Amino acid sequence: MDMSPFQIPPFQNASDVFFKALQEHAHSQKYKKGKILFVHEDRANFFYVIQTGWVKLFRETIDGTQSIVDILPAGHLFGETALFTQNLSPYSAEVIEPGIIISIPLKILKKEVESNNKLALDMLASMTRYRHQQDREIEHRTIQNAPQRIGCFLLRLTDQNKSGPAIIHLPYDKTLVAARLGMQPETFSRALAKLKEKTGIRIKGATVELNNLDQLSQYSCAACSSEFPCKDLQAAK
Repeated sequence: MDMSPFQIPPFQNASDVFFKALQEHAHSQKYKKGKILFVHEDRANFFYVIQTGWVKLFRETIDGTQSIVDILPAGHLFGETALFTQNLSPYSAEVIEPGIIISIPLKILKKEVESNNKLALDMLASMTRYRHQQDREIEHRTIQNAPQRIGCFLLRLTDQNKSGPAIIHLPYDKTLVAARLGMQPETFSRALAKLKEKTGIRIKGATVELNNLDQLSQYSCAACSSEFPCKDLQAAK
């Protein structure tokens, strides 16, 4: 198997023994949209790397509705935190866009973490950055209005170091975008219309076009405690 999907930050200081074990035991499989990979509090035997596609992490509330934890693109790993939760999955995972997911026995990672202090520290640093991102999103829900939150989401899908015109492709349908931002679909539609009015963005299906990235950032980031560009929240491409 091509090992390039494993060249992600938490594994940069992994040992050759670890990568050899990945080579021998990792399993790559294509999944259709809607495939449930595991359920909250399942016994975790694997962790995963997204090679292509998108995966939704969520929990179900008592009334059966879903609370979305995150939506991850290619290049991300997930399920590894089960190492720190008594090998129980802290959320459910569903494929939301067809793709290739690599599964690796969790015991391989556990063995490496126990023998490689640097990798353990790298994983803790990665988890801390992710927690910081979640804290920032909680802040956004408190201080930003709905159009600004949509604008912030769009900014995460751009190259924030460039100015001028930009074309943004939504990675999944608008209903999921709304859920990811903690909005009802009707609220999302109204907020998107307001964002168009304030920033001049143009929406054509799943494509968003804008003449000036600065105009979007100035409006969306006006109430945020961080300055643009915000590296903590920029989505992985």
